[in-house]
Amino acid sequence: MKKQKRIILSGSPCVGKSAAGDLLFQMYENAAYLDGDWCWCVNPFRLDDPRLREGDKAMSAVLSNYLRLGFDYVVFSSVVLMYENIRQGILKNIPETGYEAIGFTLTCTEENLRQRHKKRGDQNECSLEWLRLPHYPGDYVIHTDGKTPRQVAAEMKGIIDGRED
Repeated sequence: MKKQKRIILSGSPCVGKSAAGDLLFQMYENAAYLDGDWCWCVNPFRLDDPRLREGDKAMSAVLSNYLRLGFDYVVFSSVVLMYENIRQGILKNIPETGYEAIGFTLTCTEENLRQRHKKRGDQNECSLEWLRLPHYPGDYVIHTDGKTPRQVAAEMKGIIDGRED
C-alpha cells in the first residue's frame, strides 16, 4: 500500500508558493490542498498580534483532518513554515502517523521578489527578511527565477514521484 504524502511548501511571500501549490495539488488524484493564509486571514493583519499563533492550531487541525480522511497527497503551503519552531509546532499537533513528509523551500533573487511583489499590487513594503532566512533543514530547495508556477509544480512533482515506493 502506498504511503500518504504530506507535502510542505515554504518560502518568502511572492515567491510562488500558492500558485505552484495549487497547480501541484491539481496534478494528483485524491489530493487536498491547504494554503496557510486561509487559517489566519484577519484585518488588520499584524505580526505583533498576540493571537497570531492561534492560526497554527487551525493549520494542524485541517492537515490532521485531510490525513485522517485518507487523501493520498496533502499539499500545504505557508510562509511561516520557514521557521523551524513554528513548523514543528504545527506538525507536532497532527496525531496521524504513517505518512511520508516531503518539504520544499521555494526561493528567488531579491530583484525577482521585488518585481513579483510590485506586480501583485501589494501596498505593503516588499520585505526581504524571509528570503534571507536559512532553508529549512532537509527541504528540497527550488529556485523559481525564470520559471512559471506550472514549471515549479512539475519540478516538485518529479521529485515526489521519484520517491514513490
